[in-house]
Amino acid sequence: MDRDGSDGAGRDADDARVRARLRLMEEAAERIGTTLDAQTTCTELSRFLCQHIGDAAAVDLLPDDATAARRPAEGPVLRRVASAGLVKVLEARFPGDDPERPDAGAPLLRALAEDRPVTARAVLSGGMSAQALAVPLSAHGRRHGVVLVLRAGGSFHEDETATVLHAARLAAAHLAHARRHSSVQRTAMDLQRALLAEPGRPHPNLDLATRYLPSGSSALVGGDWFETVRLHYGRTLLVMGDVMGHGLDAAVDMNAYRSSLRYVASTDLPPHRVLRQLDTAVAEDESRRPATCLLARVDPARGIAGFASAGHLSPVVFGGDRTADLLRLPVGPPLGTGAGGYEQITRTLTPDDTLLMFTDGLVERRGEDIDTSLSRLARLRLPAGADVEQVLDEVLDHLDGLHAEDDVAVLAARIRRHPLPPTARDDSVAR
Repeated sequence: MDRDGSDGAGRDADDARVRARLRLMEEAAERIGTTLDAQTTCTELSRFLCQHIGDAAAVDLLPDDATAARRPAEGPVLRRVASAGLVKVLEARFPGDDPERPDAGAPLLRALAEDRPVTARAVLSGGMSAQALAVPLSAHGRRHGVVLVLRAGGSFHEDETATVLHAARLAAAHLAHARRHSSVQRTAMDLQRALLAEPGRPHPNLDLATRYLPSGSSALVGGDWFETVRLHYGRTLLVMGDVMGHGLDAAVDMNAYRSSLRYVASTDLPPHRVLRQLDTAVAEDESRRPATCLLARVDPARGIAGFASAGHLSPVVFGGDRTADLLRLPVGPPLGTGAGGYEQITRTLTPDDTLLMFTDGLVERRGEDIDTSLSRLARLRLPAGADVEQVLDEVLDHLDGLHAEDDVAVLAARIRRHPLPPTARDDSVAR
């Protein structure tokens, strides 16, 4: 014993136990909550507890909506989302379980209701006993679910219970962040869809299809956009733009560009002069972000289209033979520089041709030269008889647009083929 009468060996053992517990807590902080995905967090929690505490572990969550988390006759509705460890241990039953709801064991409901760790005896197949520890997933005054740890034989000592409680609270905090993140994403995507859902009506003699795909990594809305402006004499102005950056600021600027373009385009100027006026107006507002923009003015009656680009990728035209032609446009500076210098080129466009306009998210890939990506698009061959919606399906599938690293906006347009009037058909046959 020490001079003060204390037990030195016992104190060393206590210190070692505390250090071991701290190491586990540090490991939990490293391994749990590595992403903003709730499913991943629950899987990390169950694996950590299975490795260090019990023979098996499982995580049951309540619904996101607290009002849906309770059914009048049945109490809280828990859904098992992750598990780890021995299957036979995970299938343990608790005395008093409802045979119709084996996942709603008494200790889980007690832990949830009382907001504290609960231990209970469980029964394995063959009559063997096991110990169960249920701990609520609580953070910031909200309960997200319950974590269950099972051990075949032997009880949980105080340090183990404290470790499970710490890991559960850590996971619950990450679940709260994940759910807030998901809520913000849903709100942001609703905003983006509201901004892009209804582009202006093209002229009836033009078939049109559009898509907007947010990237999986985007936390907020972006600046990708498209628009159509109906002009005189059966013409339509097609617009594809991309405000630099992401977030609500980019979305606000995107909407401002869209509104300004509608106003300028209503004067029926050619595309390069529309870009010139937009560039001048934006350059006077230092708070506005630069943006790339591609304009295509389609004239079905004459079978031509005029193009002008402000730093934007050139469009592709799929011909009647279903092959792609990547147009070579003179590319001026992005809008907002005040430099101007936009040019227009004109090419024929027939009812057999499909015009494809897109933002860079469709073709840009990390570690790959942009020319390689564009060549992949140019090699695409459309199926016979594909309409404009099917064209977008083929393009997005071929370039894996659903897994793009940036937002994708894409537009396909085709001059509508009108049947000849009866007299014209008769004249054609006579000739």
